Amino acid sequence: MTAMAKNATIYHNQRCNTSRTVLKMIEESGVEPTVIKYLDTPPSRDGLRKLLDDAGLKPSQAIRKRESVYKELGLADATEDELLDAMVDNPILIERPIVVTDKGTVLARPADKVAEIL
Repeated sequence: MTAMAKNATIYHNQRCNTSRTVLKMIEESGVEPTVIKYLDTPPSRDGLRKLLDDAGLKPSQAIRKRESVYKELGLADATEDELLDAMVDNPILIERPIVVTDKGTVLARPADKVAEIL
């Protein structure tokens, strides 16, 4: 049997149903997570780059394309660096929730993906 994660950090938006579901799944696994409300305290550019790298994602795979600011900024043809900059400047563009444990980092969409690292 695989050992459960000992700690977890969730980049959380309490208004997001998937994020709330993932938070509950983490808590039900017996781990009391560190909750980072990333809209209030967004990661730095380097911090976001590390989260995405650790999750094996490019900015284009972790950006919320349906947000109005995505269209307003004309990001459809943006480079990966431009997308990363836009996500740092407009954290609402960061797809959620991102979860970090001692077993790895995932973008927990769908919510069940969090089980991979718990």
